[in-house]
Amino acid sequence: MAEARVVHTADRTLSGRQLASLLTPPPEGRFGYRELARAVREALLDGRVALRLRLPAERELAQVLEVSRTTVTGAYDLLRESGYAHSRRGAGTWTALPDGQAPTSLGAFPDGAGEVIDLALAAPHGPRAELAEALAEAAAELPRYAAAPGYHPYGLPELRAAVAERYTERGLPTRPEQILVTTGAQQALSLVLAQFGRPGDRVLAENPSYTNALDAMRGRGMRVTPVPVTESGWDTGLVDAALRQTAPRLAYLIPDFHNPTGRLMPREQGRELARAARATGTWLVVDETLTDMALDVPAPAPFAASAGAGGGEQIVSIGSLSKSCWGGMRVGWVRASARVVTELTRTRVTADLSGSVLDQLVAVALMRRLEPIVHARVAELRQRREALGAALARHLPEWRWSVPPGGMCLWIDLGRPVATQLAARALRHGVRVEGGARFGVDPGTHEHRLRIPYTLPEEVYETAAERLAAALEGAPGRFTDPALPEWVA
Repeated sequence: MAEARVVHTADRTLSGRQLASLLTPPPEGRFGYRELARAVREALLDGRVALRLRLPAERELAQVLEVSRTTVTGAYDLLRESGYAHSRRGAGTWTALPDGQAPTSLGAFPDGAGEVIDLALAAPHGPRAELAEALAEAAAELPRYAAAPGYHPYGLPELRAAVAERYTERGLPTRPEQILVTTGAQQALSLVLAQFGRPGDRVLAENPSYTNALDAMRGRGMRVTPVPVTESGWDTGLVDAALRQTAPRLAYLIPDFHNPTGRLMPREQGRELARAARATGTWLVVDETLTDMALDVPAPAPFAASAGAGGGEQIVSIGSLSKSCWGGMRVGWVRASARVVTELTRTRVTADLSGSVLDQLVAVALMRRLEPIVHARVAELRQRREALGAALARHLPEWRWSVPPGGMCLWIDLGRPVATQLAARALRHGVRVEGGARFGVDPGTHEHRLRIPYTLPEEVYETAAERLAAALEGAPGRFTDPALPEWVA
């Protein structure tokens, strides 16, 4: 599992080489005891190292890291004192979390308690009136479906037809048999990875990218090859070179208002990438969950429409209603060839026989209302993007970002690699933020970035920016971490 950069509890014991491969080295390149303790702590909170794993013996880790055994002993002492490890005589030292802490991968799902402003979830509220109307329509239809067993592995025919019609209207002719309805876009991606990928296979992914997608790839033991997405977007030459050099089984792309940068891939560039992927036999998995969130530009046509005649056979598109309507719906889909949809459905029924009929009936009703819902959503996001930007400019003028043409987030440049530590300080000031490292293919990258969504009511951002500024106020050039006690061995 070291290749996948994640270690799970099934491994029980970490070897020195495994742990070393999961740690982010300090800027000076050599670990001191405090730097080593901090690196282990960050790997725990980042989800790279699981809880209740036995850490390698001090002598073994010292040899792998080429440091003194005293350095490892001091680091383990710090971890135990701060609650990130515990020891049993004769059994070794095991990973742990102190009371009140949670891994970053779970921290974005608050329990609703307290007064914390959550800037970690890029998820809007639902359209209340439209949801109520759609639910009433679905409730009226439900008795008709109750006369049958209720299993629809491919999805309700009416919903498959509605999704196919929307693709066709947007410029990509699609038949209902090319649509598989899933329990959200995340299940759609998991099905595709299970169908086309195996442990050890290479998968190309943008860097940064959507954290839950990266976790799904790592969880299957796939080897992720990163290609950068910068302020200027994608470098087609680099992507083409990565495809030809590594010939990955899959390539996962978010071309429309990329998460987290908000960039939009020009369709000519998409055509070049599709051509390059076809030459290497790579399946393109295109995440289009944010396609409707076009704030400053026309909504783009489906990526597969740019591939040209016959070019879409190795393109699998993923979408959902989570961003355009509401994440609580848990309705997504795959758009692919009818053959691929059949294969994915066979995989789907081994874990999930069918989605909820009621949810799908609500989705059918919402699809009939989708245009006005999206129009209102886009207008709302424009205002909230402006409010967030203005609040950050007032309270944190040293931060920099590019205004994205769509999507739901600002990708903030902090100017220094302190995002993980700032997130910990910010939480104590009542605001939850997600550091850029969570979106990096390689642990420790994008430490100078924060992803901040503009999906909350406008008035929230002034308070949030004030709290973030308070978290920074008086902090030294390099943050000290109050979770690790200040002492010298």
